Amino acid sequence: MTSTPSAPPDNQAPRPLLAVTAEVPRECAEAVAAFLAEEEVAASVWEDWDGGPSRIEFFLEAGTDPADAQAALRRAGVACGLQLEPAVEMRPPETWTETWKRFFHTVRISPRLVVRPPWETYTPAADEQVLVMDPGLSFGTGLHATTQACMQMLDELAQGDLSRRVLDIGCGSGILSIAAARLGFTDVAGYDNDPIAVRTAREHAAVNKADVTYTLGDLAAVPAQGDIVVANVLAVVLAAEAAAVAAAVRDGPGHALLLSGILDSQYADVAASYAAQGFREVKSVLIGEWRSGWFDRLAAGEPAAATAGRRQ
Repeated sequence: MTSTPSAPPDNQAPRPLLAVTAEVPRECAEAVAAFLAEEEVAASVWEDWDGGPSRIEFFLEAGTDPADAQAALRRAGVACGLQLEPAVEMRPPETWTETWKRFFHTVRISPRLVVRPPWETYTPAADEQVLVMDPGLSFGTGLHATTQACMQMLDELAQGDLSRRVLDIGCGSGILSIAAARLGFTDVAGYDNDPIAVRTAREHAAVNKADVTYTLGDLAAVPAQGDIVVANVLAVVLAAEAAAVAAAVRDGPGHALLLSGILDSQYADVAASYAAQGFREVKSVLIGEWRSGWFDRLAAGEPAAATAGRRQ
């Protein structure tokens, strides 16, 4: 997951970004990412599909002092037995696509969901839905474990009532809400507090012919409710805003709350925050060092002890 610089107005061209980058051995990428997440530092982690080293990156507004980002990467390196020397470079907007081609390829996420970049082709099977995602400044291409877990759970939920409203909290690129729409949910909405994320999500929805409504909104004051609510954001934010996120879930048949962006070591604390809001774990999915959870609301009078879920 990554934080996103503030966006230019829609009528202005994208600004260049300052990239703070360190390459790490492929086998160390998850450990470095985990250390950064524990420090509540959001960074992008990309694996080279051709077998080369992985890349850890921060993206900052041009003119920002990169010292804090460099220091965070050095600390993460030391914690993982590496001596990192983060590079700093300006990234013109036109270099993005060529940079991402090295790291982003077609990938199957769940039984029915496949994600591909626009520069690759893929012939889907009869029951597959292919999402075309163009990497940009907003998190969410389907490569990260947290995104994959959410998409897998959405695929499972889509075996039920497709009229349930799906709400994507912190939509980023829009991938999760677009996946929900392509899986057949007929009422899908998403919001983010970053204008560039909202704009990118709308563009992706148009490319994928997905009927999704996107708006600006803040996690602390959820502007809507859904029967199925998906929140893939940092664990510390999920815990701090548990009351607001829980209130976004309608209390009705088939409701579900999907929480992601959580390291396995953070999961118990996040789950406890939502247990305090009357939610229990239905199941959780562990991919690498990231655990994502599917929760529902305890029925009136149901004992809190009835919170044991399935893990995979």
